[in-house]
Amino acid sequence: MSSDEMLAPPPEPPWLALPPEVSDRLRPLTPSLVEAIIEAVPQLVPAYARPLEGNFGRGLRTGVAAALERFLELPGTVLPALSDQSRQLVAALGRGEFRHGRSMDALLGAYRMGARVTFREMSRRSMEEGLGPAVVVDLGESIMAYIDELSAVSAEAYAFEQSERAGAVDRRRAELLELLLLGQADETALRQAASLADWVVPAQVAVVTLPLEHAEGIRQRLGPGVIVVERETDAVALVPERGPRHRAELDRALTGRGAAIGPAGGLEQVAQSLRLAVLAASMLPPRESPDEPPVWADEHMTEVVLAAEPSAVGELARRRLAPLAGLPDSQRAKLEETLLAWLRHWGQRAPIAEELGIHGQTVGYRVQQLRELFGDDLRDPKARFELEIALRSENRVPA
Repeated sequence: MSSDEMLAPPPEPPWLALPPEVSDRLRPLTPSLVEAIIEAVPQLVPAYARPLEGNFGRGLRTGVAAALERFLELPGTVLPALSDQSRQLVAALGRGEFRHGRSMDALLGAYRMGARVTFREMSRRSMEEGLGPAVVVDLGESIMAYIDELSAVSAEAYAFEQSERAGAVDRRRAELLELLLLGQADETALRQAASLADWVVPAQVAVVTLPLEHAEGIRQRLGPGVIVVERETDAVALVPERGPRHRAELDRALTGRGAAIGPAGGLEQVAQSLRLAVLAASMLPPRESPDEPPVWADEHMTEVVLAAEPSAVGELARRRLAPLAGLPDSQRAKLEETLLAWLRHWGQRAPIAEELGIHGQTVGYRVQQLRELFGDDLRDPKARFELEIALRSENRVPA
């Protein structure tokens, strides 16, 4: 853009071309024009098809009369379409539409209908007053420009109110999540906080945690009824349980985002569910590739249990696996994987061989070595249980 263009004055408003006397000629039309607009708008804009009584009727008449009066101040001037007072009134209309739960379509439709009625009546009166066709053309252009400005101001106020409401709701949802994670609020307080956060409390809720850098667009991906709160390094989502397809839907929505999902439960279990999700994710290799599904904590509860007291598990592993301590590393590794498969498959040779990818005779040879090393422990149910815990903790084998 050149400097001359940057310094160019704003274009002249179309009402500057209207003779100033247009206002005096048309002002007596105002009372009947207000009634004509109020009668026409509800017929063609269903959102306003309601009895014109009480505050609604008074407010509508006041607003229409003020808009017409401001318009009649404009002919022959370079005044802006709206004064400070009328701008506040028009902005209040936009805010009111949002607060009443309507879209802007209704108000914009009312503006357009009001403009049509205004032009029809004012152009007819202009011709009766002998103002001529040129004035009627300029009058039509002025009415359209005026309505465009009303629409723009109301839409901006609507959008601002919407963003303010969204910001307030986000703050209240963050406060609700903090209450749930503290686990100390009673049910009445939680339900009151949920109401303020505009959140319908589900019977069951799943807790999702994922890295903050992977959280963009996650609210839309997870669907309606979801609370998403961003923290310093992660995002936490509360997702209503949605029946049999719930897991498949979450798998699709969270694939490739490094997410972990805690067991579903009531509001009182949110803090516990998040802890289990974090523990399950910490016990498994990072899932960062685009096709990696999320971690479901309830599928890895063994790893979560093992993570609860690592020093005790370490001592158990040292004691129970002592018979293997003196073996070369390669031999020890083969016997450990064979022992875990033997425990998992209750000593059945065929599934052990299939899992390990070795011949059945090799399985028999290794199992014989294990019997010699562990003796009667392999017949003791408690010892077998402790051996499996020890081997899972060392090998991080999924449950």
